[in-house]
Amino acid sequence: MRLLFLTPRPIWPLTSGNRLRDYHLSRQLAKRASVTIVEMYSGDQQPSKPPDDSGFEQIISLHRNGGYTPAKVIRGLTGPTPITVLKYFEPRLASQLTEILKRGEFDAVQIEGIHTSEYLPAIRVVCPSLTVVADWHNIESELMSRYSENARNWLKRAAAKRTAALLRRSELRLLETCQVHTVASEREGEKLLACFPSAQVHVVPNGVDADHYSAGETAKLKENAEASALNGSLLFVGSMDYHANIDAVLWFTREIWPQLASRHRELKFGVVGRDPTAEIRNLQSERILITGTVEDVRPYYAAAQAVIVPLRVGSGTRLKILEAMAAGVPIISTRLGAEGIDVSHNVHLLIADNGPELVSATEHLLASRETRNRLAQAARNRVIDRYDWSVMGQDLFSLYVSLLSKSR
Repeated sequence: MRLLFLTPRPIWPLTSGNRLRDYHLSRQLAKRASVTIVEMYSGDQQPSKPPDDSGFEQIISLHRNGGYTPAKVIRGLTGPTPITVLKYFEPRLASQLTEILKRGEFDAVQIEGIHTSEYLPAIRVVCPSLTVVADWHNIESELMSRYSENARNWLKRAAAKRTAALLRRSELRLLETCQVHTVASEREGEKLLACFPSAQVHVVPNGVDADHYSAGETAKLKENAEASALNGSLLFVGSMDYHANIDAVLWFTREIWPQLASRHRELKFGVVGRDPTAEIRNLQSERILITGTVEDVRPYYAAAQAVIVPLRVGSGTRLKILEAMAAGVPIISTRLGAEGIDVSHNVHLLIADNGPELVSATEHLLASRETRNRLAQAARNRVIDRYDWSVMGQDLFSLYVSLLSKSR
């Protein structure tokens, strides 16, 4: 079986949830089939150089010229293609993709998200009958719509609302065009089927390498002074150039943290994630640590007393929660933050949706070692049983076997 895996970003290093899903699913497929990665990179990004044992047939890195130029912003807001999709499309890259397809004799193509959907016509020109699987990391129109409801600036709200409407049209075209769709949760699958009932939709949840985050593996790491400074802290992990994470951290530090900080004089709050914006960097203080990109997040999980996921906007399944579950760290999350993951309040984590609830849940967790241990153990057991990447990889490969046997 020969598969082409098309992604709008480098698959390595693993600095975001999107990259984690791209890398681990494609790596699991590469254990069972021949996988060629076609990735795009731009700006200060570099072509991927994953570990030698990743198993890919080859990685082809296409240089993309840039992001949101004024011309693309105008075109993206006037339609019909939304700016968040237009950003990743270049006719030059479409031509390069067609040449790759002509040489490859692939059995199927997997495209990662709506952002690569403008390349579908190029794929169909070269291989009109090729099986194409669309992997939905999020429902982007839902994410953008939620952002429009929470944005403070009226211009940003209007632009987000317009983009959400255009994304819904693009998503419908994607549902009509691809034979098969994979989503990260049952909830998202149901939403897609409500839009296009005849779509073939399969759930392939986000996952985690449970062994990688085990206490035994973490104990092998050398001591990390920055992580050690956060012993007993509250921790937030996520890319800090992503608007949903920015909103979560700002809300937590403005509305919730002051109450907790005043009652727990030794407590610290750590924000671990790449490319923090100026607004996030300005939060740095004696008791709030903004790390930026870190080489390995595991020492920070090991130091933390609890992980906080105060998300108010966004869509999809949060890999940060799965990582914390695998690392054995108790979690406090909003309902939206835990969306799409099969977990229950006060069994695997604590759910708190507003400021007073988050303060109360954190106070309860800090006061009870028994609660922390009980939640952490139940969460790690759930990850091992249901969310290890090896489980997702086998399910996805079985889907390909079924699809290709039918097509033959």
